[in-house]
Amino acid sequence: MQQTASLSKKLIRIGASLLIVALASIGLTLWVTWQLEGGAAAVNEAGRMRMQTWRLASAVQVGANRTELQGLVARFDESLSLLREGDPSRPLFVPWDDQVRQRFADVESLWRGQRRLWLAEPAPQAQILMKAGGEFVEASDRLVLVIEQHMSRLTAILNLFQLLMMALAIGGAVVMLYTGYMYVINPLGQLREGLRKLESGDFRTRVDVDTVDEFGQVAAGFNRMAATLQSLYEGLEAKVEVKTRRIEAQRVRLEALYKVSAFLAQAGSIDELARGFAQRVRAVMKADAATVRWSDDANQRYLMLASDCFPQDLVEEERSLLAGACACGNLRPDARTRVIPILCHDEAPVRHCAKVGYENVVSVPIRLQQRLLGEFNLFFRAPVLLSADEIELLDALASHLASSLEGLRADALDREAAVAEERALLARNLHDSIAQSLAFLKIQVQLLRTAVQKGQTPQMQGALDELDIGLRESISDVRELLVHFRTRTNTDDIEQALRETLQKFQSQTGLSGQLQVHGQGLPLPSDVQVQVLHVMQEALSNVRKHAGATQVGLEVAKGARWRFVVRDNGAGFDTQKHPGEFHVGLNIMRERAGRIGADVNIASSAGQGTTVTLTLPPHPEVGGGVAAQPVGPASAVSPGTATQENHNEIH
Repeated sequence: MQQTASLSKKLIRIGASLLIVALASIGLTLWVTWQLEGGAAAVNEAGRMRMQTWRLASAVQVGANRTELQGLVARFDESLSLLREGDPSRPLFVPWDDQVRQRFADVESLWRGQRRLWLAEPAPQAQILMKAGGEFVEASDRLVLVIEQHMSRLTAILNLFQLLMMALAIGGAVVMLYTGYMYVINPLGQLREGLRKLESGDFRTRVDVDTVDEFGQVAAGFNRMAATLQSLYEGLEAKVEVKTRRIEAQRVRLEALYKVSAFLAQAGSIDELARGFAQRVRAVMKADAATVRWSDDANQRYLMLASDCFPQDLVEEERSLLAGACACGNLRPDARTRVIPILCHDEAPVRHCAKVGYENVVSVPIRLQQRLLGEFNLFFRAPVLLSADEIELLDALASHLASSLEGLRADALDREAAVAEERALLARNLHDSIAQSLAFLKIQVQLLRTAVQKGQTPQMQGALDELDIGLRESISDVRELLVHFRTRTNTDDIEQALRETLQKFQSQTGLSGQLQVHGQGLPLPSDVQVQVLHVMQEALSNVRKHAGATQVGLEVAKGARWRFVVRDNGAGFDTQKHPGEFHVGLNIMRERAGRIGADVNIASSAGQGTTVTLTLPPHPEVGGGVAAQPVGPASAVSPGTATQENHNEIH
């Protein structure tokens, strides 16, 4: 590049020249405007002195006090001082020249002569005052007239500057247009024409380079670009074909990965998962056979989960392989996807595959979080060479398979844990209700046998009555447990399930019940709803067994912390004398509430009824809290009185 900034220098010089002229014109215009503004303020101040003259004359004629006259005279002095010195802040200043100075000197001299007259005592006659005022007004008029004449000349100068600026703007526009056309538009037009030809496919197009400025450099760069495009275009079709094949291969691999992942997400058993995976991977990789093997925890033995197109005799023979007994199932902890040649080996571990006609086997380890779980193998009867993309695809498929198998295993463990937990809860409920009732009935049978042996008829009748009452309560407890364990919520809102529970309670007991729901909150998860519903059912069961109430209310307050309240108007009890273990159901309620991190509170007093409040945490979930442990042994729920020895036998 001989001259790297010639165009820039041209444009900068022209622009700087126009800018200097424009700034000078603007500066002169501002100066003239400043003069006009200050002169206008001076004319206004001089005119105000005329008004002050007649005001002073009127004040003298009406006999104003001396203080007021001195104030008016002081204002005259201030106006003259302001005109003499000016005030840049307003702005106000007199455009001085010889005539203005002469007229101002006349006004000032006249005022010095009349100042004593306005303050004289006694006041002069009215004719004298009128004459003096008229003379001062005429002098002020002459001053205003010469200032206005000076301002007229400044106005003419301002108009001339405006015309010059208009001419300057027109000339500058013409200069800029001409400069732009010569140095910018014309070179750009040539480049645009060259680009149009280049877009149409004429890669032989070149732009004439007749300058050494920036556009000359751009034109030279355009010519180099056109030459490069011309050379690239010759082999473009072959490169596009190669890229297209690669993109298509990537699309096929992504599609295969998506289909296999979708299948793994829907499979419901390990057999279905492994068999479907083997079929799909074999089809994707165009292998002759495929197997999926799972290892034990010590990676000492590999079990074949599924196979596809693998000879049946080999399936039976290799259903369980010791590690190292064959090329398959011979993985190290750091093994990677690799191709294992078969025909070049004479060892026993690969003879079976060689007899069938397989030449290569691809071993892909199945890992989950750096833990080796197994492998899947692809068998080929022809030479095979895996690309980096294919290895990456196989590793991704193996990772998805490991996650899916581990997910099925985790689901099975969760279901097993849920069944065990529900069985434990059922056992606790049976122990706390039916088992204790049966123990009580056993005691009554012993008492009845003793009474029969001794011939005690009243005791026999009492024992029979206790047995009858105990049997009825046991039947009621069994029915209640069946209702509890059949409870499920299938809606997003617990309100309907609570309403049905309250209706069942009313039909069983004949008591009046009312459900109130208020507030707004996010729906509870279904598993949390089940726990809440069981707590409410247990609270209603305690009302039926112990309260002796005639009316029950169930209140639900929705919000960030859901609250469920069961109130009755029964006998109540003293919470200080009867701790939490007084009711067997309270332990069950606390245990269920603890699973979702909730709190159970009992408020009661003798003769005032009982209130059970269940308060949920802001975001409840099953397992979110620690299940409450029983605070003491459960008391018997069957009627009647037993001795301490019998009480111990119940437990």
